[in-house]
Amino acid sequence: MTTRSLSVRARRAALPVALCAGLATAVTACASDPDEGTNGVGKLSATDIEGKARTAADGADAVHLSGTLVSKGGSYRIDMRLKGTGATGTVTSKNTTFGLLRVGDELFLKADAGFWSHKDKAGDPGSAAVGKQLDDKYVKVPSGDPSYQELRGFTDKSALLKGMLGLQGELSKGDRSKVGEVRTIRVKAGEDGEGGTLDVALQGTPYPLRFERAGGAGVLELGDWNQDFALAPPSKDATVDYGRQLPKT
Repeated sequence: MTTRSLSVRARRAALPVALCAGLATAVTACASDPDEGTNGVGKLSATDIEGKARTAADGADAVHLSGTLVSKGGSYRIDMRLKGTGATGTVTSKNTTFGLLRVGDELFLKADAGFWSHKDKAGDPGSAAVGKQLDDKYVKVPSGDPSYQELRGFTDKSALLKGMLGLQGELSKGDRSKVGEVRTIRVKAGEDGEGGTLDVALQGTPYPLRFERAGGAGVLELGDWNQDFALAPPSKDATVDYGRQLPKT
């Protein structure tokens, strides 16, 4: 066999090997594309991603927000379902948990007897009786009560999201990850995310799914976007109207 024949055979054998190698490279390149099968927001700048997330959140009719808030006054656990016409859920502070229900402008507070009982310097023999009366009842919060606006703030979808999802500092893109089963892109504020981090959905509508507040001030998860839920005033036999102002707690 001549040298020329060997050379031709070698080239013929090398051809399918080269084709296979090229095909494998192409497949690998496609498989490693982080934006394949996504909504495309991962290709945007950090500022644009955050803008898309805010627009999506503002346009949603409902959301389930849960997590921890840390402030100078202490740590709170919040679990609220919110929509434009009202909200329902619970807030836990220290060893106390109370429920909130808002339908339109009507706001109701629900807690156990221990929440309502108190003792001032002079003592209050009627405190236990008040606690027993209001135990596990929906107490209507008068609009003129000092606590009305503060408590309503936990039930206002627009105000709550605007106040809690603020990033502080220059924005940059972080890693791709997952919140539950949904792929996300992270937006970081400040160096190493000390100004907060926001995980935005890479599948479907780019909703914000997880927010870590600046300075270790808590972590919130947001889900069930646009999923409606029942909202109605409590029955009369489950409600106590305490008048123009709530009892001291």
